[in-house]
Amino acid sequence: MSGADGTIRRLAGDADLAECARMMAESEPWITLGRTVEASIRTLRDPGKEVYVSEDEGRIVGFVVIDLRGPFPGYIQTVCVRAGARGQGHGAQLITWAEARIFQESPNVFMCVSTFNPDAHRLYERLGYTVVGELPDYLVRGHGEVLLRKSRGPWSEFRR
Repeated sequence: MSGADGTIRRLAGDADLAECARMMAESEPWITLGRTVEASIRTLRDPGKEVYVSEDEGRIVGFVVIDLRGPFPGYIQTVCVRAGARGQGHGAQLITWAEARIFQESPNVFMCVSTFNPDAHRLYERLGYTVVGELPDYLVRGHGEVLLRKSRGPWSEFRR
C-alpha cells in the first residue's frame, strides 16, 4: 500500500527485523519500559502477530505490530517511528493502515499508550480513539498504560 508518506509492506527478513528492533529499543517509550533489542526481536518474531513497515524513499521510517487474537482482537501493540522522522505523519499513516486491516476482522481497534507519553496520546485522540481505562503500574512501576478504543459498533452487528 502506498500513501502520502511512503509505502507500507510486511516486515521481511533479518535486516528489516534488526533495524526495527534497534529503532524500538533506542527510543521512547521503550527505553523507559526497559525494552532491549533482544526483547524487541522476540516481539517482532511472534508468528501470531502481523508486522508492517513504512518506507520513505527506500528507508524504513517506522513500523506497526498488530494482534488479531485474544480477548481484544484488533490490538495495535506497537507503533514505532524513527526519531528523526517523527511529526511528519508516518505514525498516523501506520495507524490508519492498521485500522483498515483490523476493521476487516473486527469492529474494534484497541491500543495502549503509556501515561508518560503525552505526544502519542494526543495523536491517538486526534485519530478518534477514546479512553477505556487505565492500568496503573502495568508494565513498569510508577507508570500506567491507558487502554484506548476506536469502534465501528458492537460485535453483535459486525459483518465481515
